Amino acid sequence: MSISLQWILVAALFLATVPHKSAGEFEQWCVADEQTPDDELQAAMDWACAQGGVDCTAIQVNQPCYLPNTVRAHASYAFNSYYQKFKRSGGSCYFRSAAMTTELDPSHGSCHYDYLP
Repeated sequence: MSISLQWILVAALFLATVPHKSAGEFEQWCVADEQTPDDELQAAMDWACAQGGVDCTAIQVNQPCYLPNTVRAHASYAFNSYYQKFKRSGGSCYFRSAAMTTELDPSHGSCHYDYLP
């Protein structure tokens, strides 16, 4: 088999294994709305991290998403974790109007915000 044919087969195999988005489908993350007061964000984040079933250890002291140490940043992480975990089963990015979706990945430094298709 020629080298050219081998490269074509490798490229075809790669393209066949890469997930393709459907028309109109795009990546979305859930973040705290900039206009929401901190006390409302805190209440919604408390719910997400307790009753909402979200693992919020990443926003604890000395963890990758602790900094910046703001209610807004921590709420964004918690909201997105909830949204990604439950969006396929009816969960939303609402949190009593405290959150909104974005197509811009909010990950920063060592803090990774999940995206699940």
